[in-house]
Amino acid sequence: MANIGLFEAKQKLSELVDRASAGERIGITRRGKLAALLVPAQSDVDLKQVFARIEQIRKSAKPLPKGLTVKDLIEEGRR
Repeated sequence: MANIGLFEAKQKLSELVDRASAGERIGITRRGKLAALLVPAQSDVDLKQVFARIEQIRKSAKPLPKGLTVKDLIEEGRR
């Protein structure tokens, strides 16, 4: 994986997109730390599989205990 600074990435965005389209993974750094990844797009996503997986997750989710709401859990997490 190649790393490139944000300033340089802005100057060479078209070139970087071409490289990523060709299969290369490119890390974009900000102040020396990895901030983002430019990766090839996946054009072969099967939406039926995605929705089937979502349904599996829904079925495996446990119901909330009686008397609790999602809002209660959010508030508890903020404490």
